[in-house]
Amino acid sequence: MNPKTYSLAVHGGAGTISSSGEAAEAPYHAGLHDALLAGQAVLAAGGSALDAVIASVIELEDCPLFNAGHGAVFNADEEHELDAGVMDGRTQAAGAVAGMRTLRNPVSGAAAVLRDGRCVLLGVHGEAALARRHGLVQVETSYFSTPNRLAQLRMVQARAHADAVLDHDGPVGPRFGTVGAVARDRHGHLAAATSTGGMTNKMPGRVGDSPIVGAGVYADDASCAVSATGTGEHFIRACLAHDVHARMIYGGLDVALAASRALHESVGPLGGQGGLVAVGADGHIAMPYNTAGMYRGWVCEGDAACTAIFGEARRH
Repeated sequence: MNPKTYSLAVHGGAGTISSSGEAAEAPYHAGLHDALLAGQAVLAAGGSALDAVIASVIELEDCPLFNAGHGAVFNADEEHELDAGVMDGRTQAAGAVAGMRTLRNPVSGAAAVLRDGRCVLLGVHGEAALARRHGLVQVETSYFSTPNRLAQLRMVQARAHADAVLDHDGPVGPRFGTVGAVARDRHGHLAAATSTGGMTNKMPGRVGDSPIVGAGVYADDASCAVSATGTGEHFIRACLAHDVHARMIYGGLDVALAASRALHESVGPLGGQGGLVAVGADGHIAMPYNTAGMYRGWVCEGDAACTAIFGEARRH
């Protein structure tokens, strides 16, 4: 791969997905493609990988089909708590937010924390001050709600032993989980971003892997950028995103083998399920998953954008 070209990959969750037919799946391919276009526009103009992944994830947060931002799932108290994290591979600077309730785009909040530099992970009590300081858009909590998400919560809570349910394994229609993006820009820099509404019927206050550096998000120009999706508690325990980096740095593996082994050898034995998207310092992309499918898309400079749910890719 030409070292001056860019690469971008996005995901919209992985899980026990069954095919609902080409027509029903088309809007989700379109949503992933829109996210690719948003990030690609930044990269094609010579912009940074960090700005590109933020642009892609904002697009996914604004799409009600995905479990992030507008369309996020409900917790057990019928509320929304949103998490996001970003990391800049050039400097290893990172920013994350957890339990957000009013930020229209949590990934923008994570980016603001990164740029502010006074902390890495900010909880909900700092949300209003962060929004004021950085001019972030706040919304009423009802903005995040959709009828399908409420129906999903009701069905889960109606069970005899109601527990938290991963979005992509939920009982109402085609489900999606965490969203994310990774990129390599023309300058050779990497970045990653991850955002989620969490799990349906989750314990209020629960924080998953998405805003945790080294678990759900990681980037280092020397190795790779990673954004993960799946059973967050397992990903945290396995330090999944950092494990990909470590296998490359200390084991000399390429991004595809490092990503696959981290998922199957570190997360799998713990009982974890899901997947990840990763891009290496050389621009090559890896997208392993250990579930029936993963909603994903990718584009490299000079090639057509592609999206996929199962094995076969759709060119755009």
